[in-house]
Amino acid sequence: MGEVEFDAVASEYKAQHARSVRLSGDDVGYFAKYKIEDVRKIADRRQLKVRRIMDFGAGIGNSLKPLRTNFPEAHITCLDVSPRSLDLCRNELSTRVDFCNYDGEHIPDELGNYDLIFTSCVFHHIPAEQQVALLSQIRKRLNVDGIFILFEHNPWNPLTVHAVNNCPFDKNAVLISATEMRRRLLAAGFTNISKNYRMFFPGYLRALRVLEPALVRIPFGAQYSLTAN
Repeated sequence: MGEVEFDAVASEYKAQHARSVRLSGDDVGYFAKYKIEDVRKIADRRQLKVRRIMDFGAGIGNSLKPLRTNFPEAHITCLDVSPRSLDLCRNELSTRVDFCNYDGEHIPDELGNYDLIFTSCVFHHIPAEQQVALLSQIRKRLNVDGIFILFEHNPWNPLTVHAVNNCPFDKNAVLISATEMRRRLLAAGFTNISKNYRMFFPGYLRALRVLEPALVRIPFGAQYSLTAN
């Protein structure tokens, strides 16, 4: 999906997303919250001082408030191909946040470098032939000790596949396995790539989520994350 397509669905994005995940038993906010809490834990383990964050493919800003909660001192750049989505993103939060519309192919050099670049379920919307080039640009935007954290849907999870197949804004999505996404990161020059699977239990089994730290190597969670530098 490009600028025009995302502009067209921006106003309905939240409602469409909520309908697509209803079988999970959780709301849209839960998915954004758990990802950013994971990101905070990763940064802490690496003793990373996070002063500048890029939310690559920020959309309407689902991750913006969790980012501010977990990184209260950081300056955040929200980058997206859709001007309409960024307008809605501004309504979420605008203090110490920049909003940058780009062409979907070239990350502007003037944005500078970042300690943390985060992306959530964006790459399944990007044509496969463009992904390595974009990942290479993301790598160049990292500071020396910076990290890139990518979350994606796991195509090996049947509930995830069902949700994507029944979500209008995902009609052109092509899900990417963690193994294939790791290959693309390597091709873009990333190293030290770690992989975790997440979301094994739907909302009605949330009491079992305390077991998830022991399951992160099992490739059947609804989503996965890759961390690299």
